[in-house]
Amino acid sequence: MIQQLSPTESRPAEPEPDAPRVRFRHRQRTGSTSASATAPAAGSHRAQWADAAKGVCIILVVLWHVVVKDYLQIDWHIGVPVPGFWGTLGEQFLPLRMPLFFTISGVFAANAAQRPWRVVARSRIAGFLYLYAVWLLIHTVVLAAAPELPTDRATSALGLLEQFTITPSNLWYLYALALYFTIAKLTRRVPRALVLVPAAALSAVAAAGLLDTPGNRAGLYQNLIFFLAGLYLRPQIQQWAATATRRRLLLTSGGYVLALAAMAATGAQQWFGVWPAVSVVAVIFGITAAARLSRCSALSEPLARLGRITLPIYVIHMPVLALLHRLLLAPVSGLGGSAQGLIVLGYPILLSGLVIALSLAVHRGLLAARAGWLFALPGSRRVEAAG
Repeated sequence: MIQQLSPTESRPAEPEPDAPRVRFRHRQRTGSTSASATAPAAGSHRAQWADAAKGVCIILVVLWHVVVKDYLQIDWHIGVPVPGFWGTLGEQFLPLRMPLFFTISGVFAANAAQRPWRVVARSRIAGFLYLYAVWLLIHTVVLAAAPELPTDRATSALGLLEQFTITPSNLWYLYALALYFTIAKLTRRVPRALVLVPAAALSAVAAAGLLDTPGNRAGLYQNLIFFLAGLYLRPQIQQWAATATRRRLLLTSGGYVLALAAMAATGAQQWFGVWPAVSVVAVIFGITAAARLSRCSALSEPLARLGRITLPIYVIHMPVLALLHRLLLAPVSGLGGSAQGLIVLGYPILLSGLVIALSLAVHRGLLAARAGWLFALPGSRRVEAAG
């Protein structure tokens, strides 16, 4: 399947974004260092809801890619509009998925953004750019073996250079984090309103189609405001989550549904300011739902565990999906109507689960093969500790 500045006073330690979290985990396994100092406290309610939210977000990222890049490309001949239902359902989560992901990333980044430039520049900015560059090359090679998959890919040296620089690839979340951290550090002494207002305006302009947004530039422009909101408003977000009630969940979910319905009924998706406003409603609902979900450990704990390892799923799932798409497209399209009828409803859920499981299996295999450098900038732990 994606860190704002916080007030200057010291705060309790908070969990960090995905890349450092995974870095510490695989280094601990190889015996180099211990991760205990950076792991969230066991049973931390705030970490639980936030990680659970990220777990839901990465599931929605994978599910959306499965639906649009595989499921809807299959030749379904079953006589009922089930594939269209899945496509429509996936669209309803577009205002929620990445805005919530970036908001939580901003909450987790608040402490990191306060560290010295030399620490942030290496452990965050260079670290995320390194991950983006490494996995962009891997994606380019693997996706070349699955040309049927409808996704952005570089097909020339110039196209690869463009994805490295001005038009990020499917891995744009990593590119965005590096850029957003840079903006957060550069504006750390600027009044917050002078940062948030332009970021909100950029989001509205991009969502309204008033900017040229090839590839994934639209997501890059639209989500800065949510990262900054998570960074600047961390105390308020934590307080909102800590005091979430069933009534508030009912009100926020109803507000989200009404906002989606009104936007669809009026065709207002590209009206100036509408999409960011609906995304704000979606994020408020998402935080409330995650906070309520955290009260049910049977559901929240597995999602929180998943939310702590979103990096490997995010970088690996597209190549896995591409290879599965190549294997499954012709056989599933060739099934008879009765056979397709048995699988058409549950296919996206089953394939999404398979993609996530295989991504995690590949991640474990790479760590076992001492390829942890695929998930962290080499040596970044030592630099961060020194800061």
